[in-house]
Amino acid sequence: MTAVNLFKLASTQAKWLSVRQTAIANNIANADTPGYRSADVEPFADVLSNASVRLNSTTSNHFGASAQGVAFRMLDEEPPVFSNDGKRVSLEDELVKSGEVRHAFEMNTSIVSAFNRMILMTAKGS
Repeated sequence: MTAVNLFKLASTQAKWLSVRQTAIANNIANADTPGYRSADVEPFADVLSNASVRLNSTTSNHFGASAQGVAFRMLDEEPPVFSNDGKRVSLEDELVKSGEVRHAFEMNTSIVSAFNRMILMTAKGS
């Protein structure tokens, strides 16, 4: 059984949340673009279960092309119902997702901060 590195896990989740927020922002920005389909990233649980996730690069000269990098697969979403004007992006759904991302960022930060305080208290001997 391997040890869980909380800081690496939190860093991976923060990268995933950043990519997801970018996808959501693109969906909102292109909501009025004809033919645009909303996209999202694969669920974080799938990222954790895939041990071979790496940063995509076409050359070793790319920044961050190390084995520690992480790439996330983008998924096309099909909205359950088209709006009256035929748009494929639901602004309400995208804003809900954006709120979920914000909440997850806050939780991630709180957990890392608490873990860091525990390590500092242990190191000080308090």
